[in-house]
This record gives sequence, C-alpha cells and structure tokens, in this order.
Amino acid sequence: MFLKIGTTGTFENPATDLGFLLHKHPGKAQEFSTSHGTAHVFYPEATAERCTAALLLEVDPVALVRRGQGKGRGGAPDAALAQYVNDRPYAASSLLAVALSGVFRSALAGQCTARPELPGRARPLRIEIPVLPARGGPDLVRRLFAPLGWDSVEIEPVALDESFPEWGDSRYVRLVLEGELRLADALRQLYVLLPVLDDAKHYWIAADEVDKLLRAGEGWLAAHPEHALIAARYLARHKKLTQNAMERLELARLAEADGSEVEELDNAVDDSQDTEERPVPLAVRRREAILAALRAAGATRVLDLGCGQGQLVQALLKDVAFTEVVGVDVSMRALATAARRLRIEHMGERQSARVRLFQGSLAYTDKRLVGYDAAVLSEVVEHLDLPRLPALEYAVFGSARPRTVLVTTPNVEYNVRWESLPAGHVRHRDHRFEWTREEFRAWSGRVAGRYGYTVAHVPVGEDDPEVGPPTQMAVFTRAAETATAADTATVADTETANATGTATGSAPRAGSAPHTDDETPKEVEAA
Repeated sequence: MFLKIGTTGTFENPATDLGFLLHKHPGKAQEFSTSHGTAHVFYPEATAERCTAALLLEVDPVALVRRGQGKGRGGAPDAALAQYVNDRPYAASSLLAVALSGVFRSALAGQCTARPELPGRARPLRIEIPVLPARGGPDLVRRLFAPLGWDSVEIEPVALDESFPEWGDSRYVRLVLEGELRLADALRQLYVLLPVLDDAKHYWIAADEVDKLLRAGEGWLAAHPEHALIAARYLARHKKLTQNAMERLELARLAEADGSEVEELDNAVDDSQDTEERPVPLAVRRREAILAALRAAGATRVLDLGCGQGQLVQALLKDVAFTEVVGVDVSMRALATAARRLRIEHMGERQSARVRLFQGSLAYTDKRLVGYDAAVLSEVVEHLDLPRLPALEYAVFGSARPRTVLVTTPNVEYNVRWESLPAGHVRHRDHRFEWTREEFRAWSGRVAGRYGYTVAHVPVGEDDPEVGPPTQMAVFTRAAETATAADTATVADTETANATGTATGSAPRAGSAPHTDDETPKEVEAA
C-alpha cells in the first residue's frame, strides 16, 4: 500500500519545507508500528527544487484477520481462504487512512511547531496513489476530487492483466492529484475519501465516527455536491449515524451561508443562564480581541483562568494554532457545564489531548499553572473583593508567570450608556467593583512593575470618545528574565496584604448592595 506526496520550491522557499510540515526529516527513513502492520516514511528525492515523501504501509494479513474476526471485504467467515488472499496489502483503503492519521497527525491538524507559518500556506502538491479501489468507477473518483480545488485529477484504470488486455480493466485506478492546496486540507480529503472509494472499513463503526468525519471534512464537506454519498459510505451506511452526520452538515452549510457560528443557529436549547452564548456583540468582540492578542503573542499553550462555562475554551479549540488549552475555575458546576458544552466525552483522541479542565482557586499558588505561554483572566478580577486581589496577583504574575497575561474588565465610565442600568449600580450582581480607565491603568501599571512585566491597554467594543470602550483589556508581557521585584515576592507578602485588608486598586464604583436578578438589565448582564 503506497502513497507519494511531492512538492516543488525555490531557493527562498525550498521544497524541503515539506519535511517541516510532515514532521519527518528528509534525511531519514522511519518506521511506525500500526495495529495491522508497519508504516515506513522515506524521501525518494529531497532538494530545494523538488521534494517527495513516500508512505509505504506493510499490512500483516494474519493480524488483520485476527483483529477483524473475518469482517470486511474478502473476510466472510465462510470464505477462509479469502481472509488471507485479498487486496488489503496493496490497495489504498481505510487501513491507509488510519496510517495517515497516525503517522502524519500534526500535519493533519495543521500544526508545525518549528515553522508555524507553513501550515497556513497553499503550496504546489502532487499526490500519487498507484492502486486505489474505485467502487463506482473512475467517474466517481473524478466526482469526489474535482470539486476540491485540484488543478488536475488524473485517473488511469489498472488492467486486470497487462498480458491479457482483452480481459479489460480492474476496479482499481492509479490516481494523481496536482494543484495548490494547504497540505492539511489535502491530507484530510484523503483521510475521508480513501475509505469512501473502497466502500469498506476494517474496524467497527461507532458514534464517534461522525465527529471524525465532520472534523476532517470541516471547510469542504458540507458544500461538496456528493456529501450525502460520502457520509453514507464513510459511516458504512449506518442509517442513524448517517442521518446525524447529514443534519450536522446541513447546519454547518447554513451557518457558512449566513456568516455565523453553528452554535448561533443551533439554539433550540434554553441557555437563559448562559450569558456568553447569547448573540451579544460585546461578548463576541471580547473573545475576538482575546484571540487576536494571543495570536499576536505567538501563544500556543493557554490558560483560561476563571473559565466559567467554557465559551473561551471552545473558541480557542477551534484554532489549531492553540495546541493546549486549560480551563480553570473554582466552581465544579461551571466546569461540568463547560465539559458538556465542549462534548469532551465524545471528542476524538487528538482533540481531547488538547484540552483540560480542572478545579482551582486563583487566590492560591498552583504548580499546575506553571510553564504556559499565556493566561487569560476574562471578566474575572471584578468578581473578587479588593483585599483579595494581591493573592491573585501573586498566584498569576509571581508564581505561574506565563509569558503573556490578558486581563479584561468592565469600564465603569461606559455604564452611563446603558439606558436600563440604574445610576450607581454595577453591571452584574456579583461584581464587587468596576474600575474607571484611570484606575485600571494604575492597577495594571503597579502589577507590571512589581512582577517584571510591561503592559499595554486595548479597547474592546466601540470606543466612545467621551467615556471610552465598554470593556478594557490589559496585555501584560513578561520582560527579559532579569532580577525583578517578582524574584523577591513571596507568599508572605500576599498573606500580609490579605490580613491587613490592603487593596491594590481604587475604591469600587458600585452600589452599596447587590441587586437581584430582576434588577439586572438584560443587555448589560449579557455583555
């Protein structure tokens, strides 16, 4: 079973960048064990002008029968010889698709740690599969690949026996694809369409196969003219699973046509307690501002401190640039809601490896938070009593010390623009305070100076010329690793601050008592 992936390049953009994308060195031949044999990766050619990677899968037919219990094509229990004499070692099938996902896992995910800019670029690709099963004939092969952006789809039928041309063609073809695509997109297409053309799978079809199909088909499957056939064959014509996949594909197609997120259309469930998921522009802008700041900082491993019901975690997981996302909250109820939102129990192995949720308090240091690129405190600090802020400051900036810290909080000056918010009240009943722009800058400046960070301030939402934006964000960047005040800060400092009631910010601009649910203006609470 054989597959070749080739590309061309120049001196400035060498073809050997393919090695970075595949995470396989062009100068080495490597072996990988699979459940049904051994996969070999090697490079027949590797120059700046041309580079080709080959994947050779050696299938053990005995192991295949023992694991499959005789299931699949050529493996019926009443055909003992056919279990061992079949096309599985030679023809590209679901075995090769599984090998692709295992051997080229990072390339499929669009990840490249060494050269993060490469996966997002389209490049000239040439993919060759010498023996491809074509149940449906060459015409079906063309119908499946032609709409996917390839410049050339070359299909050559394989003769039953070249010595006897009168016998005609077999049901196999040689396939060559050429065009400018992102490598991750090309590999995902193959991952889905190889078993579709073979019209068989060597393993049991479970409910998580729908998730696998939709992940690999994101961005192209919903609009494919043959998406119904693809879904049915990929899911082995399992009626309920196929129906589920078709419904979700239709939802994805409608969301793309509407320019919105799937979650915004699939809103039949009452999320009245979930303020972040309501279609409120400020909530959306806040997440967009956070994601933009994280990308600009080059962060890949991110902490969401005070993650609540997991809206930001969900947004981070949609971007493959974030390889690890950790949500932390003191509320187990919130974490349980976040886990349901993220469908962690139904995630595939690759996706579930990117995310963790655990309980923790930001008032205490936690070794689990050390070593991350960035931490986000989105609408968190205003929920703490002012005397407890020093403990949070030390836990995040003094102990965990991520390279980047993002803090968003309401701008109290903007409250006058909320017509339904009573004067002197905070936006949410649990807010202990809300800062002016000057107060927020003073607090963030003190924290940055104490713990060895620089800080910049970014408006979030419409920046009113008189009262500023509705949300303000501070972007803390850790300074060069030199001796700073943070090196001498201790937990004792925090305990002293808490014991004496020392506050690091100005007095809160809030009403003297929290208001009840019916007192909270709906548009303000949603924001």
